[in-house]
Amino acid sequence: METGKRLYRSRTVKSLAGVCGGIAAYFNIDVTIVRLIWALGALLWGTGLLAYIVAAFVIPLEPEV
Repeated sequence: METGKRLYRSRTVKSLAGVCGGIAAYFNIDVTIVRLIWALGALLWGTGLLAYIVAAFVIPLEPEV
């Protein structure tokens, strides 16, 4: 049985796929901060959108309670 922290996409805090909500829960920070970082990545470097799409497919959905 694993006792470590796991990264999941959020089922409750989501706008699109729940990636930002899951990352915010994992690092215990506000979801708005994570969303701003993704937006800056998309606008400034162009990699934010691609990274979000990849993360939506790679990060598993949070298990139902």
